[in-house]
Amino acid sequence: MIAAMFVALGAAAQTPKQWRDSVSVLIEQINLTPNNLELRLKKAEANINLQQYEYARDEYSAVLKKDEKNLAALYFRAFCQTQLRQYSFARADYEAFLAIQPEHLEARLGLAHVLQLLGRKTDAADELNRAVQMFPDSTDAYAARAAFETQQEQYDAALYDWDEALRLAPKNAELTASKVDVLLRLGRKKEAREALDQAVKQGTPRAALREWYDKCK
Repeated sequence: MIAAMFVALGAAAQTPKQWRDSVSVLIEQINLTPNNLELRLKKAEANINLQQYEYARDEYSAVLKKDEKNLAALYFRAFCQTQLRQYSFARADYEAFLAIQPEHLEARLGLAHVLQLLGRKTDAADELNRAVQMFPDSTDAYAARAAFETQQEQYDAALYDWDEALRLAPKNAELTASKVDVLLRLGRKKEAREALDQAVKQGTPRAALREWYDKCK
């Protein structure tokens, strides 16, 4: 179910009007069968696509009253509560989700993000370390930890993680730009340019990195 909802939320296949029409139809159907959890999940999905996070959160809460271990509802309610800046509630949902499904990268990264927003930097770092340990072949895990380390001005650690992320996704221009940004913060322009040249050799379009080449002059 979660995988299917990830696809649906990322597809952006419908226009806002179509999503609004979907909400209207789903409300009518839910009024007829209020205990139909699948309908509530579909309505919450539409609410998210319309950025109606409060409505989506309420639908997920209704689902969880009937099925407290519903993974889709836990995960996406945590997402909604993050959007609503209800970080403590988001944290509780991510932790409840991970207690059931510990090997879920997106939930771990979501929890780390919420912990950071709560000012719990040590806990956030621990969660990011755990994500990298559990998913050593994940570009996202290394990139998330590198971004956190960059924010904390832990540049040596960040460079290591950007390199690991690039090892897994060498043609990713955004990862290259992030590494170059750290090198430039350290005043290491020559190394920054070499990183850009290496990215171009590995297939990243030079045009995508033009702004960063200009910064290396």
